[in-house]
Amino acid sequence: MGDVNETKKLWNIPNALTVFRVILIPAFIYFLLQPDSNSRLLALFLFILASITDFFDGYLARKWNQESAFGRFLDPLADKALVISAIVLFVVLDPQIPAWMVIVIVARDILITLLRWLAIRKGMEVKTSKFGKLKTAFQMFSIVLILVIFAVRSYRHEIIHTYTQEKMRGQKNIEIALNRFQKWILLLPKDQSDPHEKKKVFAESVPYILMLITTIFTAISGIRYLVTNYQILLPKKNE
Repeated sequence: MGDVNETKKLWNIPNALTVFRVILIPAFIYFLLQPDSNSRLLALFLFILASITDFFDGYLARKWNQESAFGRFLDPLADKALVISAIVLFVVLDPQIPAWMVIVIVARDILITLLRWLAIRKGMEVKTSKFGKLKTAFQMFSIVLILVIFAVRSYRHEIIHTYTQEKMRGQKNIEIALNRFQKWILLLPKDQSDPHEKKKVFAESVPYILMLITTIFTAISGIRYLVTNYQILLPKKNE
């Protein structure tokens, strides 16, 4: 009976949502690496879907009293895997985003994971703060916005490719369509005399700016975690 109860406690809806989120990660990686806009949009959808499951698995586990050691272990692991997968791919896909930003974010996550492991061993709890939640919220917002920008960039490249092909064939109507798209596509033209050049250069730099702010938030959050929970790092008095 004990084994049956443990199995029921393990295979519940909150844990199923967490496992589902883990399964979504390889699909998210695959579609984000594809150059076409449809794949990039699908990657965006998968990330948002995974983020939604992240909210509901914890909420339902608490509401239905279905919290388990398996869920407490896998849930934060799935979160970190999803976020780290996204930011690593950002470095691959955008040459403006430097690798050191990823290193800072990953190092912070590893540090906090080790801190929590040490706290469990000592029978202590890691104190959290609103700043940490703010960091997480901004991190997720930044990732979603960058994914949107990547999808728009892919769509832009497809439009430019179509325009080039049609122009070589002597077509003129495509120019009208391109002018319409230029109102909202993040197009960085070769013509440096374009009066809107500065705005478009800024638009191309948005992923870098968002990642920079996210990295700063992450670094500050990690330092605050260490300062707030410094007692965990100290040896026990009876040792």
